[in-house]
Amino acid sequence: MKTKIITRTIWVLSLVSLFTDVASEMLYPVMPVFLRSIGFSFVLIGVLEGFAEAVAGLSKGYFGKKSDVTGKRLPFVQLGYALSAISKPMMAVFIYPLWIFFARTIDRLGKGIRTGARDAMLSDECLKENKGKVFGFHRSMDTMGAVLGPAIALLYLYYYPANYKTLFIIAFFPGAIAILFTLFIKEKKRQPNKEVPKEKRNFLVIFSYWKNSPKEYKRLLTGLLLFAAFNSSDVFLLLRMKESGLADTAVIGVYIFYNLAFALLAYPVGILADKLGLKKVFLAGLFVFAIVYSGFAVNNNFVIFFVLFFLYGLYAAATEGISKAWISNIVNKDETATAIGTYSGLQSICTLLASSLTGFLWFRFGSVTTFTITASVTLLVILYLVQAPSKSPPIGET
Repeated sequence: MKTKIITRTIWVLSLVSLFTDVASEMLYPVMPVFLRSIGFSFVLIGVLEGFAEAVAGLSKGYFGKKSDVTGKRLPFVQLGYALSAISKPMMAVFIYPLWIFFARTIDRLGKGIRTGARDAMLSDECLKENKGKVFGFHRSMDTMGAVLGPAIALLYLYYYPANYKTLFIIAFFPGAIAILFTLFIKEKKRQPNKEVPKEKRNFLVIFSYWKNSPKEYKRLLTGLLLFAAFNSSDVFLLLRMKESGLADTAVIGVYIFYNLAFALLAYPVGILADKLGLKKVFLAGLFVFAIVYSGFAVNNNFVIFFVLFFLYGLYAAATEGISKAWISNIVNKDETATAIGTYSGLQSICTLLASSLTGFLWFRFGSVTTFTITASVTLLVILYLVQAPSKSPPIGET
């Protein structure tokens, strides 16, 4: 009898991610404008986002470890998505800076609580032979929310321009639907892992796990984090299009197109990764990334930007879910949430550094040099990861 690959749990988790992303991405295009409208300076916006992302980064490893230690996944998934949902209307209730900081932190903390446990739950639902397909399917559904969310926001703001507060309240409803879907998840019974000393279960677990992790994991993460340290926010790609003279509507339209390409390609690319190997597809994705950034360095043509963003969607499909599937294949099954949470946490920190570095390079040397440097470093990362392990014999069952 043929085993069902996309199980009920995978479907429900994917729908939960889809509706949560609809809520989050509804607010993505308007968040900076909303914050400016209530008196936030550019510096304060930067501090807010930096603090929020730091909370998310540190909490991913901590709660991933908690999930592994307790042997539970579902409570972390449910709490994480619930916090993200309730944070949306909180932004519209008061406009005091401290309250906004609190609401934004609640949102990012929710992401930190759920990420490791959710990805471990996905990993628990599949075999090594079909992890690319499963993680690709989840990323596809998740990213479809990034298509629907901005589209809903643009439609709403067309009829109700500058009415941002109501949009934050509307964003609660897809988040609430996501919470309801989590009630239909059935968790597999797992035994608690009591091998980890209590004193190591703190918010700096992402550093302590790195110290004690398998050498295969360290080798892989070294390459992944070097890439992350130069892979800045997508905002810089949008700014590059603005620099070339494109209108705001064109920029947002291309961004939606990118997310649509990502969503449509993630699942078939995941299937391809299972056939060709996760490592090969991931490295191919990085090569496409290098091509895209080289193109952004020299292009000013609107049509070419569409082609580059299609390729950027292909890169994302070949790397985002695939990287987590690759990690889950080289660590012990009992450490999956910790390993992925640690990676996600360190990746968040590196992304913050990357955005700061990119901003400095752009200011000092211009966009052409900035994008060329990123493309060049990516090629070096590819050469390094060629030597990284694609899989490792597990200590226990995988």
